Amino acid sequence: MITQQTSIHSLDLNLERIKEEGIVILDNVMGLVTGKEPFVSPHFVISIAHSGVHHVLYDNVLQESKQGSVAVLYPNHELVAVSTSNDYLCSIIMLDAKALDDPMLQIINQLQYRYEKQPSVILDNHSYQIIKDILSVMRETVNVDLPDRKILLARQLEYFLRLLTYYRNKQLNEATNVKRISAQFYANMKQYAHQHRDVGFYANLAYLTPKHFSAVIKQETGNTAAYWLHNHLIAEAKMLLHVRRDLTVQAIAFLLGFEEQTVFSRYFKKEVGLSPTEFRKNI
Repeated sequence: MITQQTSIHSLDLNLERIKEEGIVILDNVMGLVTGKEPFVSPHFVISIAHSGVHHVLYDNVLQESKQGSVAVLYPNHELVAVSTSNDYLCSIIMLDAKALDDPMLQIINQLQYRYEKQPSVILDNHSYQIIKDILSVMRETVNVDLPDRKILLARQLEYFLRLLTYYRNKQLNEATNVKRISAQFYANMKQYAHQHRDVGFYANLAYLTPKHFSAVIKQETGNTAAYWLHNHLIAEAKMLLHVRRDLTVQAIAFLLGFEEQTVFSRYFKKEVGLSPTEFRKNI
């Protein structure tokens, strides 16, 4: 086991170790990816976030990693860092891509279609603690010199993925059966956020009063509708400021539905603490 502060880019330094051991665990990782350049991992990677917030582009789709987030990343997908809080830490399980053909790990290939388009799941506290416990067992197995260590690790990884998929499917079912209003709110927000930043608009779509709508969203997701609207717009703004260097701040403001750059700049600075121009210079 390696315990250090590193980034996934440095995994290339562990190529020989990965080939020799098959499965490697890194702790106290400060960012799934860092730097401005795209990174394509040749390995199968699982990240488990423990604190802070980290935004990355996964094949140009924005992904958020925070406490309880688990991401299952298959080889040869492009990752680009967008933003990382100073307190972000995660653990990484790294598997040699050749091991994907191991008959004991066929579950990895079976799950590929589920995770490649939606690699991340945010676990509740109970599920997150269970996943951490399994990671601890795997970490101890790495440290113990046993003749069957590779087989044990393969079995533990299989259990890890089966349980993670159970939690993921359960969460998706709950979102369908119980969290219908918040699920529809998310879909509406993705469609209309550039034109409508007021909660009342989305409450009307749900045939609820703004007060009742906000209460339901808070109950179902743990945060207010206004929080999710701000979070969605700011995350998209950060992504555009980072990736679309060909666009001016004014052009990005227009894309996000702000008629004036000054209005966008005030909105962004209130949420982030930096102006859009300052944020762009710092990434």
